[in-house]
Amino acid sequence: MAVEKTSPRIVVVVPTYNERTNLPILVDLLMDLHLPNLHILVVDDNSPDGTGDVADRLAAETSGLVGVLHRTEKNGLGRAYVAGMTRALAEKAEVVIQMDADLSHPASVVPVMVEKLFAENAAVVIGSRYVEGGSLATEWPWHRKALSAWANFYVNVILRLHVKDATAGFKAWRADTLKSIDLPTVRSNGYSFQVEMNYRTVRRGLRMVEVPIRFEERVNGESKLGLRVQIESAVAPWKLRFGKQG
Repeated sequence: MAVEKTSPRIVVVVPTYNERTNLPILVDLLMDLHLPNLHILVVDDNSPDGTGDVADRLAAETSGLVGVLHRTEKNGLGRAYVAGMTRALAEKAEVVIQMDADLSHPASVVPVMVEKLFAENAAVVIGSRYVEGGSLATEWPWHRKALSAWANFYVNVILRLHVKDATAGFKAWRADTLKSIDLPTVRSNGYSFQVEMNYRTVRRGLRMVEVPIRFEERVNGESKLGLRVQIESAVAPWKLRFGKQG
């Protein structure tokens, strides 16, 4: 008697802060994929605009396909992702997808990323702006495009990650990879969180694969890329290269 193979449990972790307008749109886009065993975990950092309440409503309306993790303070993207991914692993996720709530990451690529994860025996699949077929938002001014390109070059020179988009925040992880890189000990925040996660993966000899995406500019809200985040991101690769890592 043949044993029916069940679809892997996929959890999309979405950190939010003041995303009450974008969040329902993103949830609809993900639900419309009709990807088997797909769940969404919203990690809200006590958004003053009521995003947490919107997330609770979506959880009730989707019969538990949307979960909500309420945090009491806003202490960085990295901390929000570690909390959300840890919860996803505790809930037996086999694939964990990290995705921004600002609609800059195309939900339509999620099935491609999951397929690649298993077809190419990858540890993580990156939604990449810089591989062939990928692109940046046309609304970005030239200096922002230049900064993004320079950041990727800078990180790769220091850490030798051998990926085109080292700072990407749209990824599909195997649960085993997150366990292998010792997720709870990741300390970087902001955009440097993405770099540290990649670096830990490479140091363990695990395979990273990139798929092209078109990165869109956010429609609602404001970018959270401030001077402090930029400074932290510039210093982080050196700390990773010469510091003690998990």
